[in-house]
Amino acid sequence: MTAKKIRVDKWLWTVRIFKSRTMATKACKAGKIKLEDQTLKPSASVSIGDILQVQKNGFNLIFEIKDIINSRVSATLAEPCYSNLTPDSELNKYKEWFIGKGRAEIRQKGQGRPTKRERREIDFYKEVQFDDIFNDDEET
Repeated sequence: MTAKKIRVDKWLWTVRIFKSRTMATKACKAGKIKLEDQTLKPSASVSIGDILQVQKNGFNLIFEIKDIINSRVSATLAEPCYSNLTPDSELNKYKEWFIGKGRAEIRQKGQGRPTKRERREIDFYKEVQFDDIFNDDEET
């Protein structure tokens, strides 16, 4: 069943852009969700065809609403509900962060998991390397 309009925080949660509706609500209240360069409140209504600008974890993502669903569904069912219009430069930054993250943690065979001390060193290294990308302290 589809509706014509839905709250923006609920839509962001139902299509799995945010892990929880609370996180989506906090992002709206922090001014990180925009529609046509206008900041949205969590209760703002969105409809099919709207283009949302979402700032999440230091990335600027752009989504076009293709369908509206009322309940949270699996990722495979949620994917056709939006179109990702994020520019390639932003997607490359995203890929660089997660691919680079994996490369920094490659360990020799047989070494096992990192110790607590090694984990702190890895985290410190990541903070220094990617400080310019992620300047948000909020978890959104």
